[in-house]
Amino acid sequence: MAHQSALISEDILEYLKSQERKSLLRFITCGSVDDGKSTLIGRLLYDSKMIFEDQLSSLESDSKKVGTQGGDMDFALLVDGLAAEREQGITIDVAYRFFSTDKRKFIVADTPGHEQYTRNMATGASNADLAIILIDARKGILTQTRRHSYIVSLLGIKHVLLAVNKMDLMDYDQKVFDQIESDYRAFAADIGLTDITCVPISALKGDNILERGDKLDWYDGPTLMEVLETVDVTTDEKSAPFRFPVQWVNRPDLDFRGFSGTIVSGTIRTGDEIVVLPSAKTSRVKRIVTMSGDLDQAIAGQAVTLSLEDEIDISRGDVICRKENRAELTDQFMAHVLWMDDEHLLPGRPYLIKIGTKTVSGVISSLKHKINVNSLEHEAGKALELNEVGVCNLSLSDQIPYDHYSDIRETGAFIIINRLNNNTVGVGMIDHGLRRAENIHWQALDVDKISRATQKSQKPAVLWFTGYSGSGKSTVANALEKKLFARGNHTYVLDGDNVRHGLNKDLGFTDVDRVENIRRVSETSKLMVDAGLITLVSFISPFRSERRMAREAMEEGEFIEIFINTPLEVCEQRDPKGLYKKARAGEIKNFTGFDSPYEEPDDPELAIDTTDLEPEKAADRIIEYLEEKGYLSS
Repeated sequence: MAHQSALISEDILEYLKSQERKSLLRFITCGSVDDGKSTLIGRLLYDSKMIFEDQLSSLESDSKKVGTQGGDMDFALLVDGLAAEREQGITIDVAYRFFSTDKRKFIVADTPGHEQYTRNMATGASNADLAIILIDARKGILTQTRRHSYIVSLLGIKHVLLAVNKMDLMDYDQKVFDQIESDYRAFAADIGLTDITCVPISALKGDNILERGDKLDWYDGPTLMEVLETVDVTTDEKSAPFRFPVQWVNRPDLDFRGFSGTIVSGTIRTGDEIVVLPSAKTSRVKRIVTMSGDLDQAIAGQAVTLSLEDEIDISRGDVICRKENRAELTDQFMAHVLWMDDEHLLPGRPYLIKIGTKTVSGVISSLKHKINVNSLEHEAGKALELNEVGVCNLSLSDQIPYDHYSDIRETGAFIIINRLNNNTVGVGMIDHGLRRAENIHWQALDVDKISRATQKSQKPAVLWFTGYSGSGKSTVANALEKKLFARGNHTYVLDGDNVRHGLNKDLGFTDVDRVENIRRVSETSKLMVDAGLITLVSFISPFRSERRMAREAMEEGEFIEIFINTPLEVCEQRDPKGLYKKARAGEIKNFTGFDSPYEEPDDPELAIDTTDLEPEKAADRIIEYLEEKGYLSS
């Protein structure tokens, strides 16, 4: 017979209605490797009768073939679905499972315990209301227990259920449980976890999961399931200020215009005054529209469409708030960042920052310090590696509405996206906005870029020369400037070596310093273009993302990428500064083309190979291009 709720076979419609009426709890299981997370979830699925007949049959068969319980039921196999997980006996990916009891519905995320997959654990924790942190009673608190507990605290999960598992292997000794509880509470206090319920269990035997075990008669607290069924996670969302990130402008016909999305916190009623951020335009709620009809009131978690009394320009990414309690606005803030990519975070490198439904360009302007999640000590560093946590300052291209993450998770959290491959590389939690963002304003000036350029009878631009060392960048740029100067044009050359004697003399040649090197030169180039100059920039600039950052700092048509496409072997034969020889001898570290990569431009405006082309001829080709595109008069 199927190991499932009898109501499913007796009256499926009534079963579905009963599920709709129940509240939903999202929780995660986390801890160190082999603490029994998958076994616990398998036991919950089994005991709550959420396993179908074919699943039960498969479980019994798999338990005999690949199980770890000597042929007995191995509940972990219900969750460890990946072949690699079964072979290694560990959880690699985040596995989501649904089950329900008479009182509540549950979505549980079984998150990896191995340190290598900490980023997967953070993914599972991002939407959780409660965390079950498992501890092996034989081992006590381990490094990964502390790491996961810190991330739970960092991600704002307020409710923690500490499950001391495998009590059967310690003869259900109360002293073992009491010592682990005491040690964990002392550690948890240091990271801000206060709502902790400690439960002794045996996931394998089923003790204290749904029912109390006979050998745990010394424990008078709730069972694990009693905690899951009774913990209140709705109060915080409903009492928080109203926040409604606009996901879609709903315009089915000429007579209706509404704004669709999900309420992430608070409540809203028809007639309430609202404000739209960042525009700060105000109105009142005319209708709250759903598929089932209009509502007088909507609360956190509901997907609705708001229709307003006034015609206001609102688009995806805007946030609607109640007028009396609005979110803050900033384009600079400090945040905790968890890095999730194999390629490390580089301050100054441009990324996409997505907060709610809004995506903007941004950079990590500085890494203030890294946090050792084991000792909680602050450590100096220039970059974040995979699974590391750091406190960073971020600067964005536009102002965004936000809340402190500790107040409202949904409007205080963001993800960091690699602009080149669109991968999510990090997650962040906003601590606070930077006051300097509110105190600095553009000063209006009467003489502008157009006036300066008109006076010089030229169209200002940045000619960005990129290529290997020895490719001829500086030589061609020098020849080009002489020709432009002779024509009466106003120019300036920013050369990589020359700039490192002054503006960038404090920077080395690590990836982090290379990014900062280009960031500073980009800002300087932008000022020179604003002055009406034709600016020639000669830098190796090996990374596409930094060259893209320089391009995007300019207005359309002001950035011309010139790839000096001379092969590496030709550059090494020339070796005008003897750098290649030193690199071959191991005397120079982080040398482009050897132990530091060069990323060729995807679509430069010009590509010039100087293998057989004289610098004067190369300069003539660039002038022809500038004349053809209208930068110079012919």
